[in-house]
Amino acid sequence: MNSLSDIAGEICKIVFPIHEEVFLGSNESSIAVCTLSSMDLLKEISGSRLMKKIAIAGRLLSENKGIDELVRNIIKNQNIRTLIVCGKEVSGHKTGNALVSLYRYGIDDHRRIVNSHSPSPFLTVSRSDVEKFQKQITLVDRIGETRLDRIICES
Repeated sequence: MNSLSDIAGEICKIVFPIHEEVFLGSNESSIAVCTLSSMDLLKEISGSRLMKKIAIAGRLLSENKGIDELVRNIIKNQNIRTLIVCGKEVSGHKTGNALVSLYRYGIDDHRRIVNSHSPSPFLTVSRSDVEKFQKQITLVDRIGETRLDRIICES
């Protein structure tokens, strides 16, 4: 640990333990759902019929390490073609804004997410990985939506 943000992150893990939660749905689905900070929404989705329509559901709390992990996982799973971002924005981190900005604008030469309003939108994934992510998926911006019936529209 060599930065103040790393130290703060470790303190947060102790004071506010958040278990990583990812729920797997249908192997045949091409849809992933990210509920940002809405843990109750994630649990509601995990127990709903929507799990038959989606491949994976999870949350995203960090505009850097969390997005790095999300990008890596999406490009590893070539079946994922749609990413629905919903739920409440992460206060202070603006993780949803950072993810949408990454999808739309990518990263600069310093690996900073272009046009992000997050305090620390610096990634470790490569520009090549970001470009794969951008080309592979369609991002559906439903940030702020917490009503299950409006997350995935019936076709």
